[in-house]
Amino acid sequence: MQGFTVIDLIILVVYLAAVLVAGLFFAKKEMKGKEYFKGDGTIPWWVTSVSIFATLLSPISFLSLAGNSYAGTWLMWFAQLGMLIAIPLTIRFFLPVYAKLNIDTAYHYLELRFGSKALRVLGAFMFIVYQVGRMSIIMYLPCMVLGALTHINVNLLIIIMGVIAIIYSYSGGLKSVLWTDFIQGSVLIIGVTLGCIYLLSSIDGGIGAVFNSFWTEHKFLAPDQPLFDANLLRDSVFLMIFGAGLNTMGSYVSSQDIVQRFTTTTDTKKLNKMMRTNGLLSIFMATIFYLIGTGLYVFYQQHPLPPAAAQDQIFASWIAFELPVGVTGLLLAAIYAAAQSTLSTGLNSVASSWTLDIQSRISKKELSFAQQTKIGQYVSLIVGIFSVVVAIFLANGSVTSAYEWFNGFMGLVLGILVGIFVLGVFFKRANTFGAFMGFAASSIIMILVKYQFTDVSIWSYSLISIAVSIAVGLLCSWLYEKITGKHVEPAQYTTFADFKKKNEEINAKEAV
Repeated sequence: MQGFTVIDLIILVVYLAAVLVAGLFFAKKEMKGKEYFKGDGTIPWWVTSVSIFATLLSPISFLSLAGNSYAGTWLMWFAQLGMLIAIPLTIRFFLPVYAKLNIDTAYHYLELRFGSKALRVLGAFMFIVYQVGRMSIIMYLPCMVLGALTHINVNLLIIIMGVIAIIYSYSGGLKSVLWTDFIQGSVLIIGVTLGCIYLLSSIDGGIGAVFNSFWTEHKFLAPDQPLFDANLLRDSVFLMIFGAGLNTMGSYVSSQDIVQRFTTTTDTKKLNKMMRTNGLLSIFMATIFYLIGTGLYVFYQQHPLPPAAAQDQIFASWIAFELPVGVTGLLLAAIYAAAQSTLSTGLNSVASSWTLDIQSRISKKELSFAQQTKIGQYVSLIVGIFSVVVAIFLANGSVTSAYEWFNGFMGLVLGILVGIFVLGVFFKRANTFGAFMGFAASSIIMILVKYQFTDVSIWSYSLISIAVSIAVGLLCSWLYEKITGKHVEPAQYTTFADFKKKNEEINAKEAV
C-alpha cells in the first residue's frame, strides 16, 4: 500500500493547471450578452452532451454509487433506468417547445407561457438558492475525502478548486465551461472505466467472482425487495425507476444548469442526439460504478481493508492504496474534476439566471449586452467566493445535521418547480393564477410530506408534486375564469398542443 505519492501530487497539479489553461484558451474570444450565457453557436452537440453528463454526475454521486453496491446491493442502480422515462418525455414534449421559443433560460419559458415576470423571478430565485447551497456542499465533501487520502489541507483544496472554476467561468462564459466540462467528463469516463478493468483483473476469479456474488450473496437485489407495490407511496423497484425518471425529467426541464445547455442550439435533431448520448453515458457509467462497488466487496474479501475504508470512501481509498503510482493521481484528479465541472456549471448558470431572469426583469431600463456580461461576471465572482467560504465553514464545523437538513430541503426545490412546467406545457387552460396556486399548494404539500409524513417513499416526491400542481393549478385556473370571466389564450408554441396541431395539419396535407 503506497498511498498518495509525490508523483501522484505532481500529476494532480499538472492536471489542474491543464484544465485552467484549457478554460482560458476557450475564453480567448470576448463574448458579450447572450453569447456569454448561451455560447456562440460553435459548440458541437457531443461536447454539450458530455457536459450535461458531467453536470448531473456530482462527486457525491461519484463516491456514493460505488459505496452503495459495496455495502449493499444494486437496488439504487435501478434509479438510473429512470433515464429511459425522462429522456423520451423530454424529447417528445419539452425540447420542441424550448427550441421553437429560443428561450434564454429555463424560467424565461414561465414568463412566455404565463405572461408573468413574477413567476419567472420566483423560479429563478428558488434555483439560485438551491444551486448556491449545492455548490458549497459539492466542494466540501470531495475535498474532505481527498484531504484525508492526500494529506493536503482541506481548506487549500477548496480554495484551489474554487479559484480555478471562478477564473474560467468569469473569463469565458458558457463556452469555456462546456469545453472544460467535456475535458473533465472525458477524463472521468476513461479513468473510471480503466480503473474498473484493473480492479476486475485484480480479483481472484475476475468478473465471474463478481457475478457469482450476485446469486450467492444477493449483491444484486435482496430476496425480500418488492419489484412492484400498488401503493405508489411505498418503495419498490418499479417506483424507483418511475420516480427517478420524473426526478431526472425535472432536472432536464426546470433546472437552469441543464436547460442552459439546451439553449446553445435550436436544432431539435442536435438536441435529441444530445439527450440520447447523455442517457447512454449516464447508464453506462452508473453500471461501471456499481460494478466497481461489488468488485471492491469481492476484492476486500480476498485482501485486507485499506485505511479510511468507510462506505463512501471505499472507492477513493482503493484508488489511493491499490493502483499503480501515477494512475492514483489521475483518478483522484477525476474525483476533483467531477466537483470542479459541477462548480463551474453552477457559477455560470447562477450568473445567467440572476442576470437574465432577475436583474433584467427588475431593471427600469433595458440592459445592454455589455452590461449583461459585466453583471454575469460579477455574479459568478461573488457567488464563487461565497460558495468557497461556506464550503470552508462546512469543512471546519460540526454541521452534519444542518447539512442533511439543508440538502434534503433543497432537494425538494426542483421537484416543486417541475410541476409548473408540466402544467404549462400540457394544459392550455392553465393560467397565471392557477400556476401560482399550484406552486403554493405543491410547496406546502411537499414540505409536509418531507418533514411530517416521513414514511412516504422519496421516489414518489416528484409524482406527488406534479399531481398536486396539475390538480390545484387546473382547478384554480377554472375558478379564476368563472369568477372574472377572463380567458387568456397562451402564446403560440408555449404548449405542446400547438405542435400536435401543426403535425396533424402537415399529415393531413400529405395525405391529400
